[in-house]
Amino acid sequence: MDPSTASEPERVRLLGLGNELLADDAFGLLVAEKVAARMPELDVVRSSESGFALLDPLTGVSRVIIADTIQTGNAPPGTLYFFDVSELAASPAGAPHGAGIREVLALGRALGLPVAKEVWIVAVEAADCATLGGTMHPAVAAAVPAAVEWILAAARGLRRPDSARPARSPR
Repeated sequence: MDPSTASEPERVRLLGLGNELLADDAFGLLVAEKVAARMPELDVVRSSESGFALLDPLTGVSRVIIADTIQTGNAPPGTLYFFDVSELAASPAGAPHGAGIREVLALGRALGLPVAKEVWIVAVEAADCATLGGTMHPAVAAAVPAAVEWILAAARGLRRPDSARPARSPR
């Protein structure tokens, strides 16, 4: 086989986002920790960063799976969403985290950086992401095992957001 025609193996990264000090916002970090314990060969990044600071974790891999919280107000706490980043609405002006994932990816592409071609999101409907020192809502905590199982399957290439979606993605 000609080495110049061989494709590089797919590199997958899990990016767990959140803040351990802010009640439900710790969800993404907790999920990342549990996935790392079960699949040590997976590249796992835990981060409290947001906006353009997320450019580095979105580069150098072909697929990124993001675990995070979301507050749509359209579902009860603990509802899981699985979706492709293309389904995520653009960040409105003045978004709390500044630039959103879509904007960060667009910047990376515009700069010619090797940003992930696929970005999948596993998000849980949160009840409270603002209470300093607050505890995680029981329904959010109960969603952790299902999120972990979905991510493990997705990291192994067994699942895509469009093939397994327990809940509709937020718009």
